[in-house]
Amino acid sequence: MLSSRGRRPRRPPAPRAPPRGLDTPPVLVGHSVGGFIAQHLLGQNLARAAVAICPGQIKGVKAVGPAQAKSAFAFLRNPGNTKRAVSLNPEQFRYAFANAVPQQESDELFDEWTIPSPARPLFQLALSNFAPHSPAKVDTGNQERGPLLLLSGKLDHTVPDVLTRSTHKQYRKSSAVTDYHRFDDRGHSLTVDHGWTELADHSLTWLDQRHIG
Repeated sequence: MLSSRGRRPRRPPAPRAPPRGLDTPPVLVGHSVGGFIAQHLLGQNLARAAVAICPGQIKGVKAVGPAQAKSAFAFLRNPGNTKRAVSLNPEQFRYAFANAVPQQESDELFDEWTIPSPARPLFQLALSNFAPHSPAKVDTGNQERGPLLLLSGKLDHTVPDVLTRSTHKQYRKSSAVTDYHRFDDRGHSLTVDHGWTELADHSLTWLDQRHIG
């Protein structure tokens, strides 16, 4: 499933200046909260292009469902978690990240990848629409930024596809390229599970189509 807000592939505009001492502007790739960060930096013209994978919801995105609420409960249930790192147990990880892979693979991913994570960014994203100066705000109207690709998994519980589609709509006032693609059989673990190469191949093909080497 693919949609685009650009009429034709075109060479992206260069950032106004090489960002913060880099020789060349980077291509940013971020997953979940990292997907929000990639959008935020792209909106500031600090990157040539960005791929935001199952991105955390930015300010203006209001769709929330029960699956997302259940996934985030371990982090958001206690306001005191804003000052803590929080760990998921195997059952919570299975539901929030690895629901689209077999149980054995979920257990292996849990053992290999899980670490305690700071909960503060999740509170900031979840409450962004109630904070006038939220750090989750992204310049979605920027006409001069580079191309953006939003990727989602239809089976994702943590960032349901409806959120990524709603994020895509936030860019409707910008003429800059904003593309969207959904993987129908993938969950939130899509960057590290057995199907990660499909995601990588799609992203590299998109970058090539947008003339980004």
